[in-house]
Amino acid sequence: MKKVTFLMLFTFCSFIINPAIAQEQSHREKIEQLEKQKEQIITEEKEALKKEVEAINRRAEAKEIDWEEAERLKSEAAKKHALNIQNRVAIIDNQIALLTREEENEEWSWDDEEEGGSEDDDHWYNKSHYSRTSTYLVVAAGFNNALTEGQSINDSDFKVGGSRFFEIGIAWKTRVFEHSNFARLLYGFSFQFNGLKPTDNRYFVEEDGQTQLVEYPLELDKSKFRMDNLVFPVHFEFGPSKKVETPRSVWFSTHNKFKIGLGGYAGVNLGERQKLKFEENGEDVKQKLKGDYNTNDFIYGLSGYVGFGGTALYVKYDLNPIFKDPNPELHNISVGIRFDAI
Repeated sequence: MKKVTFLMLFTFCSFIINPAIAQEQSHREKIEQLEKQKEQIITEEKEALKKEVEAINRRAEAKEIDWEEAERLKSEAAKKHALNIQNRVAIIDNQIALLTREEENEEWSWDDEEEGGSEDDDHWYNKSHYSRTSTYLVVAAGFNNALTEGQSINDSDFKVGGSRFFEIGIAWKTRVFEHSNFARLLYGFSFQFNGLKPTDNRYFVEEDGQTQLVEYPLELDKSKFRMDNLVFPVHFEFGPSKKVETPRSVWFSTHNKFKIGLGGYAGVNLGERQKLKFEENGEDVKQKLKGDYNTNDFIYGLSGYVGFGGTALYVKYDLNPIFKDPNPELHNISVGIRFDAI
């Protein structure tokens, strides 16, 4: 009885302190507006990142910076905007938590009077508001390579440490089952940037449909081949989560929880380019070579991750060969770290 009395007094005081807001809109309306603000934050940061990446690309194309520096700047920009989303959303989550506690205090005394006790836990999914889908910014980076059938990393034609990939995209996560969050479906879109650095002073040359690695006549300081893809990943994610419940709303948190995701992706090749850097007649020369290199336009593959909370070990493998027939089937493979920033 003391607890109920205290909650009733707390609720009464909150209305005394701010009667205008209490009359204008309910807690639930405020919470729904804050949820929309979270979506707007992700959209704003995504658009800001897009403009920043475009500006970096323009600097690289104007040769103010080289493409390797551009990739580094784009990676830093992606991390910055992912952190911005985390920080800005955290502020709104705190506001939602405060409103939820106030709403819970109001509903607690009402439920005790009208129903004579707490709600039936078996019917939490019938509440007027619960979040079944959430939105995430996905960022991944790590090592990249390409192998033919039967080939291993040890005898690869590309540098293991120097070949890297970067991925950034948006994913939506939806519970598969209405009454359980153990299985989730992740779907969205991502931009993939897969880089390959050939070994033995070689670069790619395409002639009559054949794309081959040949030795460059001068000593190369850098040789890099990059493919840019737009893909649409789909993953089934499994793992425990914590149910956060109030009298009118419920959602699930996977913070500090183990997770495993299995799935794949399909999309299109947006383009490819090759960058060479060497010294000729005592001067540094940089070349950017564009062409289709007889690459496949359609991209599809398998991917998966195992992690804890928002960080996971990430692997993806292109089932499609990089180059069309009659070239040998060379498949791209990536291993790195994946971040899901809500």
